[in-house]
Amino acid sequence: MTLRPDEAVQVPWVRTRLRAAPGAAWALAVLVALTACLAAAFPRALDRHQDAGLRRAVADARPDRTTFRLYAPPPGSQLPQGDRESAMRPARLAAGQSAVLDALHAPFAADPEQSSYGVRTDTHMEVPDTFLARPSGLPAHVTLVAQNALARHSRTAEGRLPRAAAGSVTAGTAEVEAAVTAETAKHLRIRVGSVIHVPRPGRPLAVRITGVLTPREPSGAYWSTQPVLRTPALIYVPDDPDHSAYWLGALLLAPEAGPALLGTAGDPVRYWQPAPDPDALHSHDLDRLRSAVASLEAGPSLSEVRSYTDDRTEASTDLDEILGAYEGLRDSITPLIAVAAFGAGTVALVVLVTAGGLAADRRRHELALLRARGASLTGLALRLLGETTTVALPAAAAGLGTAVLALPGARLAPAAAAALAVTAVACLALPLRAAAAHATVGVHTVRTDVTAVRPSRRRTVAELTLVVLAAGAVETLRRRGLSGEDAGGDQLMSAAPVLVAVIAALVLVRLHPLPLRFLARPAARLRGAVGHLSLARAGRGSASAVLPLLALSTALTTAAFGGSVLAGVREARDAAALLAVGADARVEAVEGLPASVPAQVRRTAGADRVTELSIAYQARPRGRQQTLPVAGVDPASYAALAGRTGLGAFPAGQLRRPAAGNAPLPALASPGVAESYGTGPFPVRMQDGTIVTVRIALVRDRTPALGGTDFLVVDRAGLSPEAARPTVLLLTGGVDGAALRRAAEPRADVRLRSEERGRWVDSPVQSGAERVYAAAVAAGSGYAVLTLLLSLLRSAPERRALLARLRTMGLTRAQGRRLLVLESLPQAVLAALGGVLTGWATIRLLAPGVDLTVLALSSAPSAPIPAELRTDAVSLAVPAVAVLLVTVGVAAAQAWWTGRRGSVTELRAGDSR
Repeated sequence: MTLRPDEAVQVPWVRTRLRAAPGAAWALAVLVALTACLAAAFPRALDRHQDAGLRRAVADARPDRTTFRLYAPPPGSQLPQGDRESAMRPARLAAGQSAVLDALHAPFAADPEQSSYGVRTDTHMEVPDTFLARPSGLPAHVTLVAQNALARHSRTAEGRLPRAAAGSVTAGTAEVEAAVTAETAKHLRIRVGSVIHVPRPGRPLAVRITGVLTPREPSGAYWSTQPVLRTPALIYVPDDPDHSAYWLGALLLAPEAGPALLGTAGDPVRYWQPAPDPDALHSHDLDRLRSAVASLEAGPSLSEVRSYTDDRTEASTDLDEILGAYEGLRDSITPLIAVAAFGAGTVALVVLVTAGGLAADRRRHELALLRARGASLTGLALRLLGETTTVALPAAAAGLGTAVLALPGARLAPAAAAALAVTAVACLALPLRAAAAHATVGVHTVRTDVTAVRPSRRRTVAELTLVVLAAGAVETLRRRGLSGEDAGGDQLMSAAPVLVAVIAALVLVRLHPLPLRFLARPAARLRGAVGHLSLARAGRGSASAVLPLLALSTALTTAAFGGSVLAGVREARDAAALLAVGADARVEAVEGLPASVPAQVRRTAGADRVTELSIAYQARPRGRQQTLPVAGVDPASYAALAGRTGLGAFPAGQLRRPAAGNAPLPALASPGVAESYGTGPFPVRMQDGTIVTVRIALVRDRTPALGGTDFLVVDRAGLSPEAARPTVLLLTGGVDGAALRRAAEPRADVRLRSEERGRWVDSPVQSGAERVYAAAVAAGSGYAVLTLLLSLLRSAPERRALLARLRTMGLTRAQGRRLLVLESLPQAVLAALGGVLTGWATIRLLAPGVDLTVLALSSAPSAPIPAELRTDAVSLAVPAVAVLLVTVGVAAAQAWWTGRRGSVTELRAGDSR
């Protein structure tokens, strides 16, 4: 049969080949479907977590920061009064709102339900009515607001909504109706029917209260963009030594009553407040979103709005600051996720290439025969491409569909691109490998043993190139950092761990023959033949074992690096929670704990040790204006606590009160306090008025009692009874939070270390990054095991034939098991040891450039401790041991199954077992 390059791939030939090997076809389909599903799921999961993080950042900010506030004064007095009043009516304001919404550029989208517009007084007006609450004897102040859709956003608790007929209210109207919220009515003592007189030139404007309202969504932008609409504010008079205050409340007029504000002295303004729609916020549109915000705040969009509203319209919002803060968090975490993506992606790529290479190796005799009969290289490759494409395309489509259904609400394009890349590799691996192996026509092939094949010059150049790239990536990462501002777009640094693993795998492949040759000689002198035969078999393994070894090394390194990242994050959060609480639990009452509470707390289930101490937060060293927190402790119990927690351990004897009554108390101080006060005695006035003289004897960075940077710790025995009264209890052990709160004083503050730990994760970007990282590490490890299985199963027919022949020579079942296990172990041991060493070296090399603080702790600038990359022994050892166990298990299972076959039973001779 002759296949020419111009021949079309014929479906009957492809169908025949697939029917001849249905198991291989189904295995390829499952592999492609699984890989395409994981590849497509990764960008979709990342999109979902980042979008949720952006929406959380906007939702956690107050609406008065995230909502746009566009405002303009009323038309000038040079215009006719009728035109000025018309500009304050709902029809003209609604037209301005439509212009504002039209000027918003995608991807910014406003929430029409929470967006608002209307007129209000910009100056708070003092009202003379005496029935209003006066906390300091000062008259209350009000602001008049006529906002749209008041009925749709509120419920009537008492009375009714205010009314105003269209066009009936003017600047000279004597009386208008208004409503107030329940909070305003409660604090200002307003009732339905009350009349509030708002000052204006001439006769005051009478505002009659017709209803008390309850907001439907109090936290929504409609009510919270101007919080005074919902809740009155207690305003303190500035620079008043008596701290006098007055109430400020909002009177909610009917939208048609807006022209009445023109007659007041409250400086009325028109306003439009488009609120962002959280569901329309997407992290991948962040740059365009910030541009749209800037355009409306002070750019072309604002000019467009001015053309429809007023030339004096101004805009303000803090949304750009919120978006910038989120962008910094996202860009700091993304490079860490990229490390996991590169690791898992590399292992998956190697698995697909390995599968294609093993298929080509399995069919090498068939393909060599076709080439010998005149098949062209291009025609052969096209027919193999037809085989793989027929299987891979439907499988990849199924994998992509599964990922889309499992993770809705994310972009399709990145997921489709990832699935397409998987499909391309799966389709091309077999044809390209076969074309490379059969470029030259020949029936007899040379030996490809790992101990016989010498690396080519091209391979040497490629390996040296990878070494240079890896060295450059590692050095750049160590200098610039992985999660710094400059690292976000540098993918080479994110690939540094993978490059190190690849280099290590190539080095291991080159060194692989040396230990085999070294061990083969002494094994030949042993009495049994199994050891020597297994080493000889391992030495004659195919040189194509570089791909499985590469997959194993990369997976083990990625697992070690990823496990160390997760361990570093976990340790940082534990340390931050411990520093904030001081122990496993903390019970604190600033005014002092009742005498019965310590005994009750000691009886709480899980409380192993309870340490009493008193803390004076307002102690003041004599001659200094600033206060200094001073903790009074029992030196023995407190030193034991500091030693158990690792927070500034110290010898208890150096803190005990001296025997001489007038001697200064030794104190443990923070470095800042020690630098300020030195080692000489100085007096400290405690909160109860007593004065103690202290002398700094110990300096520690941290201490369990106080988590700040300035503190003093002294012996309670040297304080007055009032100053030594316990205010804090520190507990160690597995304390039950509910039981502890029942045992403590109701007014006491109970804090648990386990609860405090969760406070450091406040963004879905962080928690999502951890889950994506863990999934990527697990997927890489799973693919590594799959590579190992593929390489072992590929040689299964050859091993079965070998065992069958050896059994005819008297090889026992036990010897057969040992032979297969020992034959498989060299590569597995090499991969396990190499993976452990490479993972350890990668972590040590890259640790100076990897900062986990942003990923571990929610607020990196105020993080109490840095989060560093540390070697995690479990992440190093468990995957390596798993590789060895899988290798031994597969080899033993293969030997057991071969021993049960009837053909082997017929061929064996002289088996004594």
